[in-house]
Amino acid sequence: MADTSAYIDDFSDFIRASPSSYHAADEVRRRLNEEGYSSVVEADEWPSEPGRYVVVRDGAVIAWVVPTDAGPLTPFRILGSHTDSPGFKLKPKPTVGSAGWLQAGVEVYGGPLLNSWLDRELELAGRVVTRNGTERLVRTGPFLRIPQLAIHLDREVNAGLTLDKQRHTAPVFGVGEVGQNDLVGILAEHAGLASGEDVAGYDILTADTQAPARFGLGDDLYAAGRMDNLSSVHAGLRALVDAPAASGHIVVFAAFDHEELGSESRSGASGPFLDDVLTRIGVSLGAGLEERSRALAASWCLSSDAGHAVHPNYPERHDPANRPVAGGGPLLKINANQRYTTDAHGAALWARACAQAGVTYQEFVSNNAIPCGSTIGPLTATRLGIRTLDVGAPLLSMHSARELAHVDDLVALSAAIAAFFTPEP
Repeated sequence: MADTSAYIDDFSDFIRASPSSYHAADEVRRRLNEEGYSSVVEADEWPSEPGRYVVVRDGAVIAWVVPTDAGPLTPFRILGSHTDSPGFKLKPKPTVGSAGWLQAGVEVYGGPLLNSWLDRELELAGRVVTRNGTERLVRTGPFLRIPQLAIHLDREVNAGLTLDKQRHTAPVFGVGEVGQNDLVGILAEHAGLASGEDVAGYDILTADTQAPARFGLGDDLYAAGRMDNLSSVHAGLRALVDAPAASGHIVVFAAFDHEELGSESRSGASGPFLDDVLTRIGVSLGAGLEERSRALAASWCLSSDAGHAVHPNYPERHDPANRPVAGGGPLLKINANQRYTTDAHGAALWARACAQAGVTYQEFVSNNAIPCGSTIGPLTATRLGIRTLDVGAPLLSMHSARELAHVDDLVALSAAIAAFFTPEP
């Protein structure tokens, strides 16, 4: 229990430090710098000697460990995850209003459960860029709220709530005249800038400000925002730091942005970020095209993204035979249509990793009548040809502003990833 408590406390700290993908990437970099990882800059020449390194690209981050015995044919062990979560993103001309209320103009980001964002104290978080190109992270703390219509004004609301994404999701942040209150100026103030005129661009999203919490019987349940997919980012980060030094392969931790949008960006899994990093690592080890192809053919990618536990109020929505339960261990995600990439070899590798870590795992497949989502796994396998499998922690309320997990599953996922990084002979 003491180890579980320490892990969950650290996870809570990580979530609180990571209200946006940009904050999450920076927090990973910060923590790894404290562990002795050297930051590299993409536009600079990279080091060629063995060591531990980390690089940030916008809201994505990749870290790797090159052991002293690495050569041009050394394969990779890659953990893939993502830093973004569904929510709302601030539009241009963000300060709007109605009926005396000041409101933020927002655009839906990804596929959030819209009703879960109602009546919560939200913050704005992300990055602002000045006219000279300087980037600053910014967060406001509790600042906005999307108010629900009172039941007295909609007596049928409990028969079915329908929210219009444009008309019903604009958060309020005060009262007054729109022209006299500027959200860009408020963001500039929080970023330490003189005025909103210093801000030339911004990528700002909403985040729930309620603190993560343990609760329930034995304090075994855990609720927090952004567990899809900070649960995997943190699990991989802790595995990277806690696992013994690897030998015979290069360990890579990759956390991409924009997975909730399809991953098609320079910092998404469909973009060139991971390929760029692997290529530059290979070049530093003297790998040509032949050696690179052989190294990738012997490599593995573990795509870790949150999955679904069986919902007790909607059991018919799940497969009748494969029934993942909270506390039963991390998921091995399988799909006949390759929305998840796990095959027989991947299943065998996951079984070995979990056995080495001393944890149980559960298979997840979708109900045939309800198509599943997808992950970065198929994108990585398609782009690089690396054997890939899909895993993750089981959740309830996925894509809610506040999701639910079992603490044992979160800890077990990190232990299994650590075993994947350092497999026994």
